[in-house]
Amino acid sequence: MEPSSKRINQADVNSPRPLWKPVPELRTGMALSPIPRALLFDVFGTCVDWPSRVRLRASEMTEEHWGQFAQEWRNSYKNFTKKVAVDPAAVWMSIDDHHRKSLKELIAKWKLEGLWDEAEVRALSLVWHHLVPWEDSVPGVQLLNQLFATCTLSNGNMSLLSDLRAYSGIPFTHVFSAEMFGTYKPSPKVYLGAVEELGVTPGECVMVAAHLGDLKAAKANGLHTVYVERAGEEDWGHDEIAKARAAGWVDMWVDLQGGNKGFLTVAEKLGVGVERAGN
Repeated sequence: MEPSSKRINQADVNSPRPLWKPVPELRTGMALSPIPRALLFDVFGTCVDWPSRVRLRASEMTEEHWGQFAQEWRNSYKNFTKKVAVDPAAVWMSIDDHHRKSLKELIAKWKLEGLWDEAEVRALSLVWHHLVPWEDSVPGVQLLNQLFATCTLSNGNMSLLSDLRAYSGIPFTHVFSAEMFGTYKPSPKVYLGAVEELGVTPGECVMVAAHLGDLKAAKANGLHTVYVERAGEEDWGHDEIAKARAAGWVDMWVDLQGGNKGFLTVAEKLGVGVERAGN
C-alpha cells in the first residue's frame, strides 16, 4: 500500500509551502553559486551515528558478534531501498516495517530464535528512532538555519524522522521523507518531489550527504552537492572515491582531514559565522 501524501503533509506542520525564507544575500566566501535557499540532508550516517547506538542496544541483550549483525541489518535496508527506487513492481513498505521484517530474518539466519519475545523484537527494531547526532550536527544546523531552510531528505519514514529530530535535537526546519513520494532514494521522484514541496528550483537546493551514491543521483537531478565524510559510512571504494573527486560533480567536499568539522565547516564555507553557533 502506498503512503498518503496528503496525510503526511498535514502531519508535517513545519513544512510550509512555498518556502518562507528569503533568498540569502551573497556573502564573501560563499562556496556555491547560484546561492542556495535550502539544504536537504541525508540523515542516517550523515547526521546521526547509527552504528554505536544499534550495537549498544543489541549488546544489552547478548554479547556475540553484534558489530557484524548491526552492519548486516543496515545493509538489508540499503538493498531494499535501492530495489524499490528502480523497480516499479517492488512491494512498498515503510522503513519501520522493513526494519522489523529484516530483523526477524536476521534472527532466523543467526539461529537466535527464542532469544527475544515479540515485544523485545519490536523494541529493538525501533532503535533507529533514538540515534545520537554527530558532535557537529546540532550546532552546524543551528548555524545553517540563519540563512537557509534545512530539511531532512531520508528514506526513513515520517514518524521515524520526526522522533529522530526530537530525540537528537537537530533543529531541522522541515522534515521530508521519501515516504511522501512513494519510493526511495536514489529515485528522481524523491529529490524533485522535495524541491517541488519547497516551491523552489533544483538549482536552489543542496543535497548534503556522507554517501556519494546519494549525491550522484541528486546532481543528476540538478541539485548542488555537499559531501561530508563520516568515518566508515562511504560504500564506494578508494578508486571510485578518487574518480568522483576528480570528476568535480561534488560541489563541496568536507573530508576528515585538515581540521574540518563536518556541518560547522559547511556553514563556514557557505558564509555563516561559526563563532555564532549556539547563540
